[in-house]
Amino acid sequence: MSENELDVRFLEAVEIASTMSQSELPQDVQLRLYAYYKQATFGTIDYNHSADFDLRNAFKTNAWMQISHLSVEEAKELYIESIHQIAKDKK
Repeated sequence: MSENELDVRFLEAVEIASTMSQSELPQDVQLRLYAYYKQATFGTIDYNHSADFDLRNAFKTNAWMQISHLSVEEAKELYIESIHQIAKDKK
């Protein structure tokens, strides 16, 4: 599969995700999707602890750090698979 095909599939999954309500998803799923998305779009996290760092951001940062070993392509694939599984389970 070409990089362009992966990007198209990833953007389609992002579009599907944008129609989902956060209240429909358990928090652990939300965090996992957030981490995959961030890894897929920004790459490995550059941790920078700041004064406005709150508990919510700590959970998000932790989720991202846990998957930081994944390549951008792997993160995109996992994001796509997760979104499609959630969409399938909702039917």
